[in-house]
Amino acid sequence: MTFPACPLAMEKLLVCTDSSPASKGAVVTALALARTCRSHIYLLQVLEYNLGYTGLAPEAVLQWEQEVAADLAGIEAEAQDLGVSVKSIIRRADAAYAAIVDEAQKLGIHLIIMGRHGKHRLGYLLMGSVTERVIGLSPANVLVVPQESPLPWERVLIASDGSPYSEAAWEAALEMTRRLDARLIGVSAAREEGELPEAEAVVQKMLMRANRQGIPMEIHVSVGAPDDVIVQIAHDKQANLIIVGSHGRTGLKRLLMGSIAARVIGSSPCPVLVVKRRD
Repeated sequence: MTFPACPLAMEKLLVCTDSSPASKGAVVTALALARTCRSHIYLLQVLEYNLGYTGLAPEAVLQWEQEVAADLAGIEAEAQDLGVSVKSIIRRADAAYAAIVDEAQKLGIHLIIMGRHGKHRLGYLLMGSVTERVIGLSPANVLVVPQESPLPWERVLIASDGSPYSEAAWEAALEMTRRLDARLIGVSAAREEGELPEAEAVVQKMLMRANRQGIPMEIHVSVGAPDDVIVQIAHDKQANLIIVGSHGRTGLKRLLMGSIAARVIGSSPCPVLVVKRRD
């Protein structure tokens, strides 16, 4: 499947896989995006384990590397059939997230695509933990894709708290909506009744800006935990994509465990695009 148009400028895609079914959605989405956007894919698998393990079980490590190489070769063959350019990279590291961020920086990546969870093997961290750290440190936007990913993105949900980080996500949502001719859904949450006026002001501002650009938009405000509100509305409106900023109003330099973006990713019914603010 291909997209009706290229959602954003994305010349170089870094696709992170661990050969598990959970990362299949990331690969499928990356191939569809690359085919439409004429992007080049760097297919990365990080073999994460204590480097001392190599001396204790060299045969197991060698077998693992051979299995990974075979899996990546299969994806390369699939990409070749689709006319998509792919280069595979296998790295050994004691921290997968650091290796992913390092590759993104070296290659000048425009978008990192990864699964929501991974598999546990030879000390491998669960991809949920890796994904969270990559989002906090990555120089590029990160697209987190569930195993079963709905394509194309016809209903795009943008969540905002009015922060500068949400502003970056909003600009990306507008551009994607124009390119894909998608339906735009704006959401803001009030943690308590007293915050409702502020949340209403956030979505009304988005609505006015969308109207000025001729983009149809529906808006929603609810009282509750922001991640619960975002995910529930995504379910109700059958959103195909959720777009959020990488940080909230705190402006922290990394994505904290338990943050809103992390919790949305963990329970979202669809892919989540985390947009990084360009300082």
